Amino acid sequence: MKCGIVVFPGSNCDHDCYHILNKVLGQETHWLWHKDDVDLSSFDLVVLPGGFSYGDYLRAGAISRFSPIINSVIRLAEKGGKVLGICNGFQILLESGLLPGALIQNHTRKFICKNIFIRVETINTPFTRECNDQSVLQIPIAHHQGSYYIDPNSLKDMEERGQILFRYCDAKGKVTAESNPNGSVSSVAGLCNEKKNVMGMMPHPERCCDPLLGGIDGELIFGSIVDAFIEGDTF
Repeated sequence: MKCGIVVFPGSNCDHDCYHILNKVLGQETHWLWHKDDVDLSSFDLVVLPGGFSYGDYLRAGAISRFSPIINSVIRLAEKGGKVLGICNGFQILLESGLLPGALIQNHTRKFICKNIFIRVETINTPFTRECNDQSVLQIPIAHHQGSYYIDPNSLKDMEERGQILFRYCDAKGKVTAESNPNGSVSSVAGLCNEKKNVMGMMPHPERCCDPLLGGIDGELIFGSIVDAFIEGDTF
């Protein structure tokens, strides 16, 4: 499997993603520079990592959305290639229109950095196929603009199409206001597009893919992508 990781000025989770894909899962992995509008047709997965691209000026992801590499990512996604956006990468996917909705400031108006729990809402995607339905994963978050918003009608349509992949929950899988760290509508923590080849999430699975980092739940997400490639998509 050929993977690419986009590097923006201000990315700080790019090497974490490289480590899990190349060192832990043994996949061919390359760096992709944000200024390059290149042909990505030979790539099976492109990751937009977390961080603070362009310093999060204007709003998170608003400037990066106009980086030349995003044109390449959009073309890849339109042809069915897999795209994963994590935290700031999720923000960029929303700004570019590859995913619906928007991310606004946390309801606390504070930066939040801690381990949280998310519940798997569907396993019928290339990003969640190795998870158990309704299982609970412990994954860290680190963001200030992570509160997901979309209008009620669009949210209902997304739920019916199985596009909501993760919801914030407590350790037992119960979705409550107290378990929602940032005020996201319907406790949404991650979602995909209609074709289920583009996924964005605020939690950082790359930060819990190695026992040395204190957890391995994130490996289920990256492992799902690799297994989907090996076995062929059935979604």
